[in-house]
Amino acid sequence: MGNLIVSFSPHAHGTDSVSKNMYGVIIALVPALLVSFYYFGLGSAIVCATSVIACVFFEWAISKFILKQERMTVCDGSAALTGLLLGMNLPSNLPIWMIVVGALIAIGVGKMTFGGLGQNPFNPALVGRCFLLVSFPTAMTSWPLQGQMTSYLDAETGATPLALMKQAIKGDTSALEQLPSATDMFLGNATAGAGTIGEICALALLLGLVYLLWKKIITWHIPVSIIGTVFVLAGLLWLCDCNTYANPFQVLFAGGLMLGAIFMATDYVTSPMCAKGQIIYGVSIGALTVIIRNWGAYPEGMSFAILIMNAFTPLINMYTKPKRFGEVPANK
Repeated sequence: MGNLIVSFSPHAHGTDSVSKNMYGVIIALVPALLVSFYYFGLGSAIVCATSVIACVFFEWAISKFILKQERMTVCDGSAALTGLLLGMNLPSNLPIWMIVVGALIAIGVGKMTFGGLGQNPFNPALVGRCFLLVSFPTAMTSWPLQGQMTSYLDAETGATPLALMKQAIKGDTSALEQLPSATDMFLGNATAGAGTIGEICALALLLGLVYLLWKKIITWHIPVSIIGTVFVLAGLLWLCDCNTYANPFQVLFAGGLMLGAIFMATDYVTSPMCAKGQIIYGVSIGALTVIIRNWGAYPEGMSFAILIMNAFTPLINMYTKPKRFGEVPANK
């Protein structure tokens, strides 16, 4: 009988491998990345490239000089994917030094502190993003308008759709009239401040979802449960008071909800393993996102909702784990 090898997640089976799945997710991000280049130009390229290079460098340096690991993991795609996701969660005019700091926190604190890939309890890219948001709130909430960047750091900024929704909730009902239509946000033609690099076009992100499902890199349970929960709750609020709350389609296509539901919440390491657990996890993220967006201090709640539920993943796994074949209940 062969040896049974027990290892940390992510668990690959058949012909899958960690690097194959990581690079598969990177490929799925290409449509959204290309759209961001079109709308934000040089700024998008600089932010994403800096983030990827910094994350790869920090993982290599920490592995080699601090952890002194013999087997290097920088080529498996996980550091590059973390860097790309971090970059797509940032404004397109963020100073380079802030991006580097965010990458250091994402890799050094969010990942390597816990032992590296498979042992981190929280999504590293979101750890870096939330650190930057709390530490540099002004820079992280100055959103360039699409097509208005004359240079990397010189851009005309404006309020995002989520900021306008927040204004409406606080009493300025005229703010909803300034919202782009759901169609414009779906296609990426919003005239308001666009937000982060990766949230510009819902259609591009959904194309990535189709690719991930087709390649069986992820399953439908987490993204569909998040999107469905947000749609239902936002729809109920809109039906109760359409003068205060935006319609559910605008809510879905605004902010980083699609990016988070498809690419961040589905992270192998920090999400539940079983389908039942993934649905519980997704519904909880969707509900927390709606709560934070409407009644929290920040207009966006997706990042915080995912990190909160990352902390509950071990508990969800324990509750939803399937019974072992032949297991006898303890009370018999």
